[in-house]
Amino acid sequence: MKKRLMLVVGAVGLTLMDPGFSRAAEAATNAPPQSNPSFSAANSGKRAAWQERLTLGPGDSLNFSLFETNEVGRTEVVIGPDGRVSFLQAENVMATGLTIDELRAKFDAELGKYYRNPLTIITPVAYRSKRYVVLGTVTAGGVFTMDRPLTVIEAIARAGGLETGMHERGTVELADLTRSFLARKQQRVPVDFERLFQRGDLTQNVALEPDDYIYIGAAGANEIYVLGQVGNPGVLTFAPKATLISAIASRGGFSGKAFKSRVLVVRGSLTHPETFVVDTADILSGKSPDFKLQQKDIVYVSVSPWMKAAEVLDNAAQAFIQAFTVTATTLNIGPIITTPLIK
Repeated sequence: MKKRLMLVVGAVGLTLMDPGFSRAAEAATNAPPQSNPSFSAANSGKRAAWQERLTLGPGDSLNFSLFETNEVGRTEVVIGPDGRVSFLQAENVMATGLTIDELRAKFDAELGKYYRNPLTIITPVAYRSKRYVVLGTVTAGGVFTMDRPLTVIEAIARAGGLETGMHERGTVELADLTRSFLARKQQRVPVDFERLFQRGDLTQNVALEPDDYIYIGAAGANEIYVLGQVGNPGVLTFAPKATLISAIASRGGFSGKAFKSRVLVVRGSLTHPETFVVDTADILSGKSPDFKLQQKDIVYVSVSPWMKAAEVLDNAAQAFIQAFTVTATTLNIGPIITTPLIK
């Protein structure tokens, strides 16, 4: 078993020292056959949409030349931060969002003003514009270049794996997989990190796309998240005897558009949450006691009336992901990455 485990983990550059990856790999070797399970996106026979139309962007490097001319070509020309690139008399041509063939046609049109039937030859040297982010309880998070197709496991492996610590002479994981998520264009991608890393369910090991954002929650987080229609949505440090009304008041109180009769409290896993519906009007009028909060609770105040928790649960999860994406990205990386992530 140990030899098989080393082979599986070694395929993605992980080590047996990381208990999270080790359990995932061991469970995967014993799990029943899945439909095309894989550690690596390179093993997938189907290309993602972004691969089918691979576009250029700032930082990509290209070689330029003209077919059957004596003009000197240019090598390793980098597309600028403004997304433009120049070659010969064709200056500041917008390259961002175009494929190699589309950019070639643009240069042919521009150089056609100076040459008869020019044929521009453009070959890619390096793609550096496709990026993804891994933050949270990983060894070395940050912005990474997507130089090839990657899966969730491969992306976290590049970030050094899940962070671990020592407790009573043993290694323990510091990650909270129940509050970990993959966000794409501010929408949560349905990935169950518990099933992936604790049960070895490789059906959860989805392929990444450019600008994806992986956040690994912290097991020791001492926070409450107050979101939606409040004065200042965001994170609140958990305090003993924290209640729903005090948490809302600490984040600026209800906004003018808040639906106060039903406030949703989400507790536990993002994938399998426990929900509570609280009538704050009854609390404020003294008809009901205040609702006691726990660490990592999500308090969501809606803008419109609703009857069942399921009606606004997705909105609450969405608000949670957006808040974390903006806050964690800005604090850990800076404004350069917020533009592609926050549309």
